[in-house]
Amino acid sequence: MTQTKTKRPDIIFREGKPAAVILDIDEYEELLEQLEDADDLEYLKELRSKPLEFVTLTDLLKERPADV
Repeated sequence: MTQTKTKRPDIIFREGKPAAVILDIDEYEELLEQLEDADDLEYLKELRSKPLEFVTLTDLLKERPADV
């Protein structure tokens, strides 16, 4: 049996209304990657809006547990 990939999503209807979508796995993974990129950009914008805070290495080491 030969399977053909289509880049066109299949829409599943229930009671005449769209209820689900079947996508090619590559297209689905691309959409997930785009969502993650958008989340990362939003987080970066949030970080850039705050002033930078620096901690000295000595202070950082004081905060860490000794067994780490």
